[in-house]
Amino acid sequence: MMAATEEYDVVVLGAGPVGENVADRVRASGLSAAIVESELVGGDCSYWACIPSKALLRPAIARADARRLPGLREAVGGPLEAPAVFARRDEYVSHWKDDGQVGWLESVGVDLVRGHGRLAGVKRVAVSDSDGRERVLTARHAVAVCTGSRAALPGLPGLAEVRPWTSREATSAAAVPGRLAVVGGGVVATEMATAWQALGSEVTVLVRGSGLLGRMEPFVGELVAASLTEAGAKIRTGTSVAGVRRSAPGGPAGFGSGAGPVTLTLDNGEHLEADEVLFATGRAPRTEDIGLETIGLEPGNWLRVDDSCQVRDVEGGWLYAVGDVNHRALMTHQGKYQARIAGAAIGARAQGVPLLETDPWGAHAATADTAAVPQVVFTDPEVGSVGLTAARAEAEGRRIRVVDYDLGRVSGSGLYADGYRGQARMVVDLDRGHLIGVTFVGPGVGELLHSATVAVAGEVPVERLWHAVPSFPTISEIWLRLLETYRG
Repeated sequence: MMAATEEYDVVVLGAGPVGENVADRVRASGLSAAIVESELVGGDCSYWACIPSKALLRPAIARADARRLPGLREAVGGPLEAPAVFARRDEYVSHWKDDGQVGWLESVGVDLVRGHGRLAGVKRVAVSDSDGRERVLTARHAVAVCTGSRAALPGLPGLAEVRPWTSREATSAAAVPGRLAVVGGGVVATEMATAWQALGSEVTVLVRGSGLLGRMEPFVGELVAASLTEAGAKIRTGTSVAGVRRSAPGGPAGFGSGAGPVTLTLDNGEHLEADEVLFATGRAPRTEDIGLETIGLEPGNWLRVDDSCQVRDVEGGWLYAVGDVNHRALMTHQGKYQARIAGAAIGARAQGVPLLETDPWGAHAATADTAAVPQVVFTDPEVGSVGLTAARAEAEGRRIRVVDYDLGRVSGSGLYADGYRGQARMVVDLDRGHLIGVTFVGPGVGELLHSATVAVAGEVPVERLWHAVPSFPTISEIWLRLLETYRG
């Protein structure tokens, strides 16, 4: 794993899914690559985010679906077996060991350098290992910053002593708190509220705004809130946390430390007591200690990039920022997409290609970051969305038509679950004649989303979609119902 030479064509900072994909793509272009990582190869997604959260959520969603079917609901009336859920989660995160992913790096010819990497000037990265030894890697062509993001905590006095949960503790905890307060109303807040309520916690969600999932279509948060409330969670909107304290701080959060309860002081002066508190209040870039000051950039900032993920504020075109760190679309799949684009761009520039394909939807332009970002929220009901909301499209001055349809009226939905509740919306750009946004809410809709993503990214004319015949009786018949409503 330790290279004989300290010089590479490309040096990648961060071995999460994004960094791994950048390294893989530049290797596919015939370039040498080293990747620097201070934690586990595979990053947050593999060990503290996407994978463990979905492992926790899947039993909750499966049970909710089963309870909607006569003949099955009677067999699943009991609680989830938390130890079994945790054990399956632990298997999916490889018990927080990265041997498999290290082996994959070796198989594609990427050198792994363990330690904390910092930029040390133009095309230079200094790496300090756990013993304090330092080595310097130089890049012939490019350095790619793929250090991701971390949970952003509010500046409440004494918060560190309280040892609150962030997304990391919420996805890795091995014991079910009796009472869990969730601060926030976004994806992490709603998914973890869903998971821990199903596992047996009494969940209270504190939302500063007027509802859940506020960046999505309004009906999304309404349906998710209704379902969470029916499951037993309490949701309080228009509520902020003004203070927090723990009676006995104890050990690290989330690992059965025996710490005392947490008291939250709300902005109206009320007090709320919980056994653990999860702050899901946004993300911050992991750029505070990666040497940005050595190249004239401000530590702790997001990095501005063009559509090939080349950093705008650095001369020479050698620095790239890929994934969360550039603040374009903070999702693993979108970061991996950027990595494929950036890796191809680095390879082409290294080979002296005179003109890159940087027009929209070109090989070296991450156009989907602005036009066709797909997202699934694994709550009950599930949410799938891609592209623009109606409000965002109108704010951009587009001439649109919004088409809504009750998902519960589709034959496949009724067969999927008794009392199926859901909603679908497509946003049509009337001047261009294709979809620019689609949203589904309802049980099982996550697997519908890629069809919508293809329609939006492919700019498929609405009239051509009429010839894409959905199978009967599936939930995907929603496409026919939306198009029929559009045609009138």
